[in-house]
Amino acid sequence: MNTSALITMIAAQGIVTAVAAYFFYKVLTTPPKPEPDSYSDNDDEPRP
Repeated sequence: MNTSALITMIAAQGIVTAVAAYFFYKVLTTPPKPEPDSYSDNDDEPRP
């Protein structure tokens, strides 16, 4: 394998690894969205 092909391969693998690590970190550090406590809080229609 020549030098330019090796540099291209290592650069591509580095970029893919960096992007995957960034999104993995983002998933682990994002706080969860608050969910409603009961089923009635999920209803779109008011109760009669």
